[in-house]
Amino acid sequence: MTADLRLRDVRDEDLPAFYAYQRDPEAVRMAAFTADDPDDPAEFAAHWHRVRTGPGNRSWTVTVDGTVVGYVLAFPVGERTEVSYWIDRAHWGRGYATRALAALLRELPHRPVHARAAKDNHGSLAVLRKNGFVVRGEDHGFAPGRGHDVAEWVLELAA
Repeated sequence: MTADLRLRDVRDEDLPAFYAYQRDPEAVRMAAFTADDPDDPAEFAAHWHRVRTGPGNRSWTVTVDGTVVGYVLAFPVGERTEVSYWIDRAHWGRGYATRALAALLRELPHRPVHARAAKDNHGSLAVLRKNGFVVRGEDHGFAPGRGHDVAEWVLELAA
C-alpha cells in the first residue's frame, strides 16, 4: 500500500515542525544553504513570513497519512521560478521528496523551472533528476549550514 502523500496550504501550526527540521544538524549540513542561525526563532519567523506573503511565492505543507513530514516551495528569483523542499530526516529514503516535488510541479503552469543543490547532496540531486531536472550549470556560494563556500549544481526542468 502506498502512503497517502498530499500537499496543503501551510498552516501556523505547521511552523513548529518546520523549525525543528531546520535545527537538525545532519539535515542542515546536507542542505548546506540554510538559515544563518538555525536556532534563532526570530530569524525563522521572519523567513516564514516572507515565504508565506512574498509576491509570487507558493508554499505547501507535505503530509503523509495526515502527518506533517515537510514542505515544498516555489518562488521567483528574478525572472525565473525556483523550487525547494525539505523533508524531515526521520522520513528520508521513502520517496516522499520525489513525490512531493512532482505534486508541486503539477501546480506550476510555466516552464522552465529551476533548482539548486549542493554538489554532494546526492539525495536531493536524485529527487530532482527523477522529476526531470537536468544540470545546466554550476555555482558556489557561502553555505551557512556548513560555514564555508560550497559548490552547487544549477538545474532546470524544461517544457
